[in-house]
Amino acid sequence: MPRRLSLSAGFTLLEILVVLAIIGLLAGLAITNVDKIFGGAQVTTVMLQVRDSMRTPLTSYRIHMGDYPSTADGLQALVASPSGKGDKWHGPYVEPAKIPLDPWNEPLQYAYPGTRNKGSYDLWSKGPDKQSGTEDDIGNWSSAPTAEAK
Repeated sequence: MPRRLSLSAGFTLLEILVVLAIIGLLAGLAITNVDKIFGGAQVTTVMLQVRDSMRTPLTSYRIHMGDYPSTADGLQALVASPSGKGDKWHGPYVEPAKIPLDPWNEPLQYAYPGTRNKGSYDLWSKGPDKQSGTEDDIGNWSSAPTAEAK
């Protein structure tokens, strides 16, 4: 006697489409949140660069040279001896002998004496918009940046 398959033994096309739609929605949510996760990581990375990672090379330079590099010498003074100061310079102060870029592949900005850190230096990234002096600048100062400070 042949067996008959019952009508409820499989999934209907409608059930399969509903499951695929749910999977698509979940994948869409995950993909849109990945940008937020990585965007936050970029901000955290640059905060570590300007507040911690570059502090040691700049402090070492200050100990050897007697002061921080001038705005004109910039961060390049950590890699190559500024003209006329080779006798005290014991660099390069960063390894590898190259100033790191921020996560948006832009050079870090430097000013000494600082306009936000009086008596010290200002070190900042222009942020995701790659424009200095805007609200998304990330620097070694404690208050939120303003356009007039640059």
